[in-house]
Amino acid sequence: MTTDPAWLQPDWPAPASVRALSTTRAGGVSRGVYGRDGGEPGGLNLGTHVGDDPAHVAENRARLAAQLPAMPLWLEQVHGCAVATVDHLAKPGAAAPRADASVAVAPGEVCAIMTADCLPVLLCDAEGTVVGAAHAGWRGLCSGVIEATLSRMQAARGKSSSRWLAWLGPAIGPGSFEVGAEVRDAFLAQARAGEHAAVDAAFRPGAEGKYMADIYSLARTRLARGGCTDVYGGDACTVSDPQRFYSYRRDGVTGRMASLVWLSS
Repeated sequence: MTTDPAWLQPDWPAPASVRALSTTRAGGVSRGVYGRDGGEPGGLNLGTHVGDDPAHVAENRARLAAQLPAMPLWLEQVHGCAVATVDHLAKPGAAAPRADASVAVAPGEVCAIMTADCLPVLLCDAEGTVVGAAHAGWRGLCSGVIEATLSRMQAARGKSSSRWLAWLGPAIGPGSFEVGAEVRDAFLAQARAGEHAAVDAAFRPGAEGKYMADIYSLARTRLARGGCTDVYGGDACTVSDPQRFYSYRRDGVTGRMASLVWLSS
């Protein structure tokens, strides 16, 4: 597979049957706020819902699809914890599932998550028989989207996995993610026995009663709750790297990137 050199290849010890990538803002035809840093043409915005020229988005998606075994299952992401199953036998033109995660077990079925600050989490089992992708904004993360995805992967696999692996893609970093006290309170209220110290440590006091949140740390806690402790990535901040990443928190109107995972044949 030859992909745009600007795109990210997850650095994780996944089985050879597991393929994954994460796009950046480079490699497409979008312009202006959806283009490259500074408004230069060449942006790879993949979101159809953000105001970009539909023809540009269609071309961007076609360029991405050329690097994949099939068109991804695009989701209508709503910051919840519903999980869809990828099925390329579905009717062409069917509406995008209203979900924030997807799971696939057949080779060539592509799970995809779009983000522009929220955390994309790619998942697989150590045997390389099932993959999943989760959209973990703070609301979905707090309500259990990671645990729901792992549970669906377990059910799809049909037997217990010896080990789960996760890769955390580009997201808003701990130095940029300012939240209100209600966000910290929500996570602490949902923390289970043994998790409170880790959850509390993920929130650093900020200015005027605010907190700086570490979404990567919060995701690791939830992954461990779901039985996944082999976690990689989590070192790219979308807000502080405008050359590579779209960021809603930084720019308001902006494009969307995708993180994708699938099984090869």
